[in-house]
Amino acid sequence: MSYNVQILETENLTHDVIQLTVERPDDYIFEPGQATEVAIDKEGWREEKRPFTFTSLNEDEHLEFVIKIYPDHDGVTEQIGKLQKGDSLIIGDSWGTIQYKGEGVFLAGGAGVTPFIAIFRNLQMKGNVGNNKLIFSNKTDDDIILKEDFEDILGDNFINVITDEETGEGIFLDGFIDKDFLAEQIDDFDQEFYICGPGPFNESMMNYLKELGADPEALVFEE
Repeated sequence: MSYNVQILETENLTHDVIQLTVERPDDYIFEPGQATEVAIDKEGWREEKRPFTFTSLNEDEHLEFVIKIYPDHDGVTEQIGKLQKGDSLIIGDSWGTIQYKGEGVFLAGGAGVTPFIAIFRNLQMKGNVGNNKLIFSNKTDDDIILKEDFEDILGDNFINVITDEETGEGIFLDGFIDKDFLAEQIDDFDQEFYICGPGPFNESMMNYLKELGADPEALVFEE
């Protein structure tokens, strides 16, 4: 089923990430971490569907998406970056495999953090954040999406890994999170692990975690 929804607000979160607030269809529901197919309601773009994750909650009046814009791709996200209040999107039903199964470690690469936003917001609303931890890899400090929100929700359990610059805190990793880094940051591999990022990031994280003793059945990722 498809729904036509109007954009109510746009906001730039970083230099290449925007947040869209849109109308919510009546009785539309989803689980935190799920996504939907989105198309732009304009000539030539209605059949160009792309998956985007909800960052709002079922309790919210409107739907919200956080989307990274790729202007050099000359595609859907570039067009989304040009949308304004009053423009419309076409969305489908909700779907997705990343859903919260219990306390654990979340590993995100860049815009791959988006499925985790609603999960953490939902846990905070229910008072169930517990000892969940987010390890978030970005190229630069300016690329970190919703940094203050994650700091507020997770406190010291929000760990930033900056790969392409040295930061004031001295956090520097040469290109990616490796096995040794995970061994330093995680003291229990008998828990849930949630992984979302570019394909190579996901594959590397899953291999490292398995080598460190994580149960393959405890690895939650978007298939």
